[in-house]
Amino acid sequence: MTLTGSGSAHDPPAGATPRRATAPVPARVRAYGPPPRLDRRVALVTGASSGIGAATARRFAMDGWQLLLSGRDRHRLERTASGTSAVVLPADLAAPDGPRLLARSALHTTGRIDVLVAGAGIGWAGPFATMPHTDIDRVLILDLNATLHLVREVLPSMIAAGRGRVVLLGSIAGSVGVREEAVYSAAKAGLAAFAEALRQELRGTGVGVTLVVPGPVDTAFFTRRGRPYDRSHPRPTSPGRVAGAIWEAVRQERDVVHVPTWLTLPGRVRSLTPGVYRRLLDRFG
Repeated sequence: MTLTGSGSAHDPPAGATPRRATAPVPARVRAYGPPPRLDRRVALVTGASSGIGAATARRFAMDGWQLLLSGRDRHRLERTASGTSAVVLPADLAAPDGPRLLARSALHTTGRIDVLVAGAGIGWAGPFATMPHTDIDRVLILDLNATLHLVREVLPSMIAAGRGRVVLLGSIAGSVGVREEAVYSAAKAGLAAFAEALRQELRGTGVGVTLVVPGPVDTAFFTRRGRPYDRSHPRPTSPGRVAGAIWEAVRQERDVVHVPTWLTLPGRVRSLTPGVYRRLLDRFG
């Protein structure tokens, strides 16, 4: 692994002689259960300390994958990792160097990443006109910027191996726009556009991109954003159901998955009858 002047863990400048990194790999890497088996497929899951990320990690563990679990809360990561050979990699992806250090630590630990599940994210609810500037930055940095930087760090190793899959956790808010979640909707819409563009770039490389679009999910996300989920419809689905959809999408190499599947309808209505779509959004959005 080499370090370039841009800070990327890959891709030395043209004409430069690759050098081994001299900066230390982040410490505090801890494995649970049996030692990591490097002959198994490897999945790096962010946001794995709770909710969808934790459920996804457990689903992949059921099929014998080697897991690299990341999040900010070490103790919750340890609970997710319990009973598996998962390696815990605590990281703050919102920190300027967070994505690079996480990718570097992950690749140092197992030598490869077959699947990246980018599940870390936060929300904020309330009128946009009253949203603090610091919260605008926090949502965009973690939900969009950090994800793009992490994918950038992991992707070259997948391309070099000729295989891999990037799984991006979107939201129905990124498809239809949800009032009083304007910045969150913008971040998730950005992820959707990124997934489509990256998928085209990676055609023929052996690396795929999956966008998972869930509706509301029964996790602590809503409490942490400052407002509980108070809509009667759609009803929140379970994190286990989303984790199962992620697992099937990876297994079947699917590009886009909605959870539940009927959430494909708003996008279709928007494309076919924009006027009807906007009237429905004014009433139910």
